[in-house]
Amino acid sequence: MFKGSMVALVTPFKNGKVDEKSLEKLIEFHIKNGTSALVPCGTTGESPTLSYEEHDRVIELTVKFARRRIPVIAGTGANSTEEAVMLTQHAEKVGADASLQVSPYYNRPTQKGLYLHFKAIAESVKIPIILYNIASRTGVNIEPETFVRLAEIKNIIGVKEASGSLEQMSRIKNLCPKDFLLISGDDALTLPVLAIGGVGVISVVANIIPKDVASMCEAFEKGDVKKASGLHYKMLELVKAMFIETNPIPVKTAMGLMKMIDPELRLPLCEMMPENKEKLIKAMKEYGLI
Repeated sequence: MFKGSMVALVTPFKNGKVDEKSLEKLIEFHIKNGTSALVPCGTTGESPTLSYEEHDRVIELTVKFARRRIPVIAGTGANSTEEAVMLTQHAEKVGADASLQVSPYYNRPTQKGLYLHFKAIAESVKIPIILYNIASRTGVNIEPETFVRLAEIKNIIGVKEASGSLEQMSRIKNLCPKDFLLISGDDALTLPVLAIGGVGVISVVANIIPKDVASMCEAFEKGDVKKASGLHYKMLELVKAMFIETNPIPVKTAMGLMKMIDPELRLPLCEMMPENKEKLIKAMKEYGLI
């Protein structure tokens, strides 16, 4: 159910408010282009700047617009366990198929604290939980041994791994049960992660090239490594451009250039530096997007 190209969906804004019409168009765009799951309200969705009301509304609308055609994995993590439980219970109530839980940020819990945090959230709902490990943003790494303990909890089913360490990912895959899902959290590493037993990616670049990301995952699954490798290298420079500044600044800028959405961001995220925007435009032109 949770595999292939799963998009880390942007939250479109217009005049300071969530642009609900654009959100619906984006969801239709992804369904038509082979995206296998929608992941609203994650890092790419600017969740730290969404109010509770907006956060709940975006998840509710994503479920409504998807109409059960593809799964919705709602980003409902927080650095407060109580807040994460509240957001996750709401996502379950409105029909989300799963929850994405980022490790608590800033307060830097111990491995025991991480275990207890995720355990409390998982026990508060019945929907599947996918963990999200990204120490570069949160300040703490979920160690492979902690994943082993967490995998014993029935509805904790996998991890979006953005540690950047294939060694760590290999250890997680080796130590955890065979059905524990390993999902790439880094577009540049999707193909290597698939090669070590991963099932797909929660992708930033899929916001603008969903068909290619989906095709790469599908080709690898079917054993066509040559095609998958070709798509990996085709996307590589565009992927690099997506992270030339803090995500989701470049991808929203790109979507604005492609007339997909208004490229509005919320402070403290801001407009790209001109020299970086030129590099982004160059990568997009070379890819044939503009």
